[in-house]
Formats: sequence, C-alpha cells, structure tokens
Amino acid sequence: MTAFKTANILMPKNIDMTKWAVVACDQYTSEPDYWAETERIVSDNPSTLKLTLPEIYLEQDGVDEKIKNIHASMEKYLSDGIFEEYKDSLIYIERKQNDGKVRAGIVGAIDLEMYDYRKGSKSQVRATEATVVERIPPRIKVRQGAPVELPHIMILIDDDKKTVVEPLSDVKNSLKKVYDFKLMQKGGEIAGWLLGDEQIKSVMSALDKLSDLDAFNAKYGLSEDNVLLYAMGDGNHSLATAKEFYEQLKAANPGVDLSNHPARYALVEIVNLHSPALEFEAIHRIVTDVDTDKLMKTLTEKLSLSEQGSDEAQCFMSVKNGVSKKLYVGNELSKLTVGSLQIVLDEYIKENGGKIDYIHGAEVIESLSKNENSIGFVLPDMQKSELFPTVICDGALPRKTFSMGHAWDKRYYVEARKIIL
Repeated sequence: MTAFKTANILMPKNIDMTKWAVVACDQYTSEPDYWAETERIVSDNPSTLKLTLPEIYLEQDGVDEKIKNIHASMEKYLSDGIFEEYKDSLIYIERKQNDGKVRAGIVGAIDLEMYDYRKGSKSQVRATEATVVERIPPRIKVRQGAPVELPHIMILIDDDKKTVVEPLSDVKNSLKKVYDFKLMQKGGEIAGWLLGDEQIKSVMSALDKLSDLDAFNAKYGLSEDNVLLYAMGDGNHSLATAKEFYEQLKAANPGVDLSNHPARYALVEIVNLHSPALEFEAIHRIVTDVDTDKLMKTLTEKLSLSEQGSDEAQCFMSVKNGVSKKLYVGNELSKLTVGSLQIVLDEYIKENGGKIDYIHGAEVIESLSKNENSIGFVLPDMQKSELFPTVICDGALPRKTFSMGHAWDKRYYVEARKIIL
C-alpha cells in the first residue's frame, strides 16, 4: 500500500493568485529586503504570506504574536469562505521555472504513519538528510492551533520509466484547470489540473508497481524488506514537524482512534527524480577558526588522501589562500565524497573547535579561503542516480549534501488542507 493518498484540498477562489502564492518560508533567510518587497506586493490582499512564518523572523522578537496573527488569518479566511474544497483529490501541476524548464508534480497527502525521519529508518517515506530535531519545536508552535496547513514539501520518486507523473501531461487538456498564473519575485509560472477518477486510479496503480518488493530489490540489488518509495527533496523539517505534531496528538489522546484524523496526513507534492528540471548542485564547505595544517593532516590520515587516484575514486578540491589542490580519497567512509569528508570534519570540529559554513559556488570558497585560519573544500555534484541507493545503504545523506535549484525555484504555497476535525 502506497503512503501517497488523495486529499481534501483547499484552493482560494476569486482572488489575485500572484499575490496569494509566496515562496517557501525557509528561503531568503538572510535577505530581509526580499520579504519586505513581498509584503509590499501582497499589501492587504489575501495571501499565504499571512498564513506562514518566514524563518527570517524565527529569531526575532514578537514571534508568538506573529503566530497568533497567522492562526487568526487562517480562521478568517475559512469563515469568509475564501476557499473551495476539492474532496478526495489529486492535482497535477506544471511549474515553469525562471529558467524556462518545466517541473511536473502531483499534489496529494502523505501518510505520516508510513514516515520515519530517523537515521536507519526503513519506512516507505524517509528523510534524505539528517533531521535537526532542534528545528522542529518552533515549527510545531505554528502548527498547534492552526486549522489548516500550507506545507512546501517536495517528495521525490525514482521513476526512471516515467510511469506516474509524466503521462498526465498527455491528458491535462481534458481535465479541469484549477489555476494558471505567474508567481511573484522570479518564481516563474504555475498551472494546476484536477485529476479525474481514471487518472487517480492510474497514478495509484503506477505507484503500487514502484513499491513492489521484488521489483524494488531487483532494481537496487537488495534482498530485504526495505522499500524506499518516497525520498525527501525539500521541506524535510516541515514533514518532520507534521509527524511530531501527529505523534503528540496521539500521546495526548490515549485510547482514542485517530486513524482518520486529518493530522495523520500532510499535504505534499511528489516529483519524479528524473525530471529534467531537477538539477542537483553540490554544497561546498568552508572551515574557519582552525589550524588548517593540523586539519589537513587529520584528513589525510583518516581518509588516506593523495594527489593521485583513479577516475572511480572519491575526490574533492581543498582550497587554501585561493590555491586549489585535487585530492583523492583512499579510505572511503561513505558512499558519497561529501559523506566521507563530513564524517572527519565533524569529528575534528568536535574535538578541536572551529566552524563549518555551507556555501553555494566554488568562486565563493576561493575567496573565503584567503581569510586567516580558513580552508575550503569544493565537492563534486551529486548524481541523481546516487540518491536512492545512498539513502537505502547509509540511512541518510550528510546535511547540506545537495541543493535543487535556486531559491526562486523552490515550492510556492498554493494549496492548503484542513488539519482539524
């Protein structure tokens, strides 16, 4: 049985959708000007900006008041009848990104009973990177008392034969289009179609085939009951928050049957890993406030580093004072180069102090490596084909392993769903 289900999806009606849809709250966390401009664009119009809490405000004063206002806005939008509800539905979406590429997906609900974000989990839905549990409580405050959810969760499926999402493009013109509009702030465009019963049945049948144990084990060379059908792409901590909220609800109501409670599910978008619009980019490391010679000596010993190696070996660039050196890993501690490096860096920082920052762009690493007591590491891009096998074998990727696209290509809040009875 697949963890992906139909959902009672709420869609706003008779409003300016460009002002309604706002980018995921965990973007532009160091750019207050972005959010100030978003507020200017939205003004007094109905908007998901008033229903979510951008993370840039999490560490600022007045967070509790902001959360109260969020809950009040949710209640007002519901009482004002701003939403139309589509019962037991799935929505096929096409997102035309700022670069012109189209990313297709399906919006529905994921069953939190079939999700476990802990490392080593064998659940059907899994985190791809380590979940920082300290990041969950502030998000639960937003979810507690909230009548609706507006998650920005993207979940990946490894459908190399393109049997789940892609066939919907051929029939979309026969479906009811529920929205089609431009997204603000370089977000591109987005359109959504309501699936009919026939299309829903086809999607579920294709997902069931992907989850077939024998086919799955043959695909990945396994021989155990360890089917990973849904791997987190974006919104890992949002899904973890929904899970913890649901578990707290069960703990607070012992003996009560919550199997049909809406909080058991979370609204998500599933996207095929093999979508040409999805591009994995490496996230590099800069280590500061360290004895760089001592760190490199430790790395060389633990990873058996050398300046020569085979094309198949893991390798990365060390960058010090703007000078780069290619190093090959003789002792691989993980299936990924970033994993081998991160294991030793974490151990070193814990024992000796220092700080690791995660950087997009090799040119930034080159610049930062010129600072005193600093050294950078430029990592190779992760291949899509490595994602599922690595999560299956290693349990989860090291944090900040890869990024999928620019901030403006991330999910925008459009659909919503009630999470209370």
